[in-house]
Amino acid sequence: MIGNPQFKAMSYGGYRSTTRTDGPSISDIKEDLSLLFQMGVRLIRTYNTQQYPFARNTLQAIRELKAANSSFEMYVMLGAWIECKDAWTSSPDHSVGNTVKNGEEIAAAVDLVNEYPDIVKIIAVGNESMVRWATSYFVPPSVVLYHVNYLQDLKERGEIPAETWITSSDNHASWGGSSEYRNTDLKELIRAVDFVSLHTYPFHDSHHNPDFWVVPADEDNRSIKEKVDSAMVRARNYASEQYRVTAAYVRDIGGSEKRVAIGETGWSSLANSLYGNPGSNAADEYKEKMFFDLMTEWSGTNNVTLFYFEAFDEPWKDTSNSRGSENHFGLFTVDGKAKYALWDFVDEGNFDGLGRDGGPVQKTFDGDESSVMATVYPPSSNNNDSQQTRDRISTVNTSRSTGEVVTESVYVISDSSLLPTELNSMTYPSSTLWINAWEGTSTLEMGADNIFTLKTGTGSWWGAGLEIESSSGEDLSQFIGGTLTFDIRGDTTSNFNIGFQSGLWGNSSRPQVNNFVRFGPKLSRSINSYWVTHEIPMSEINKGADLTDVTSLIYLMGDSDFDGRNIEIRNIFYRQ
Repeated sequence: MIGNPQFKAMSYGGYRSTTRTDGPSISDIKEDLSLLFQMGVRLIRTYNTQQYPFARNTLQAIRELKAANSSFEMYVMLGAWIECKDAWTSSPDHSVGNTVKNGEEIAAAVDLVNEYPDIVKIIAVGNESMVRWATSYFVPPSVVLYHVNYLQDLKERGEIPAETWITSSDNHASWGGSSEYRNTDLKELIRAVDFVSLHTYPFHDSHHNPDFWVVPADEDNRSIKEKVDSAMVRARNYASEQYRVTAAYVRDIGGSEKRVAIGETGWSSLANSLYGNPGSNAADEYKEKMFFDLMTEWSGTNNVTLFYFEAFDEPWKDTSNSRGSENHFGLFTVDGKAKYALWDFVDEGNFDGLGRDGGPVQKTFDGDESSVMATVYPPSSNNNDSQQTRDRISTVNTSRSTGEVVTESVYVISDSSLLPTELNSMTYPSSTLWINAWEGTSTLEMGADNIFTLKTGTGSWWGAGLEIESSSGEDLSQFIGGTLTFDIRGDTTSNFNIGFQSGLWGNSSRPQVNNFVRFGPKLSRSINSYWVTHEIPMSEINKGADLTDVTSLIYLMGDSDFDGRNIEIRNIFYRQ
């Protein structure tokens, strides 16, 4: 089944509301699976076994569909959720697993594979459970290995079907695609699984690692469609290269016959920050279709099983932001409309008589292709890169003075993919920013790649910030309900504060207020050697600021355990 292109694979959630406690009924699931069957999907992937009834209901729905139609065929890669001790708390212990919950997930997986042996063909131990940017719950490979070995032992003893394949599904980096993850336990895990299931997401990296995404200089004069088409080929190649590097490592450890599948890849059709416009201009239905088609063709040509993420939009994934990208990875909308990637299926009559809630499958945009294309923006061009100086950020909005209210929806301090223009609602600061390491207590420098490197102090205190070079502060009052976003990594074990300042030190008419959240190795927010994006509500940062007088747009200050090590930060912006 794995490596057989006849078994088209897809991730399936099926949740139709903003909470998973209100999951789809067996009847709802049968509607969805009938649509997927008509698309040629024969293998689906789920993510939990016992926290919600969805997995069991999905298996029962397949059984009923098979009973009603002997030609219906569908198999399942059953996911068992794995997390660390004290996951989702302010102090997760990443060194060990959550023994109780993990054990319950695995026990439920065993029960389900024995109850539905003709349907469950794969058990996946964990979903992105080893990648370290999953800061709320990640575990070391040894935790996953323990459960994989347990399932393999059950198989050897005949306590689960002998044909059940055991794997784990995780980011390409944590399968050895990045050398930092390569250790003895990972090698043992690679040898223990029946195949490796890796994730690759060029969509996300259009913002976080956009070198592949920006329009090359020699393509700058092309049409929007030509730029986009070329960018999507680069996205396919980017995913292919991540697969190649990881598979080479896996087979070096696990043997040349070790199979490697893509357990997740996909493309969101909508985003209102980071990946949309404003943003990296990645999210729209045209690009989603191109990525789906290109990756489907690539997987067939290379005999690589690919679980496309995902079948349907799921609004529970980002309940605070209905237009957030995580809600819109589906090929169908939550109300069952076929996105642009599936319009051909509608035209060919594949979905006739099928649909969610008994209604017919309609096309998004009322089937008007020109309306789809009107939403398409190209990636940014190399020649639009901001020009900065080493001790100052000099890219400014010259049409506004400090003290005037900032009305744009995104305020960009420094970001590799957010490029304010007259055509979007983004802006740069109203004044140059001074890169200021306070009183020599630390060092703060900006590299050519717009990464700010702060060497923490070892004295009685340290601090640094990016400060408005003007007699008045920036008026960010419109951002009171918004967020501050940045990427951060480093090797310091210090506790430190990060946020913004309003007012001025020692000025009674403009009293300074430090507005911050805390980071530290034993706190809910911590840093490691991998880039992690934090989107922090202003309501959590604000300690009584005068938002009409923001003077340091981002600052860092030591709290305790000073060690003189480094913090790196990039892609800094505010969003209303």
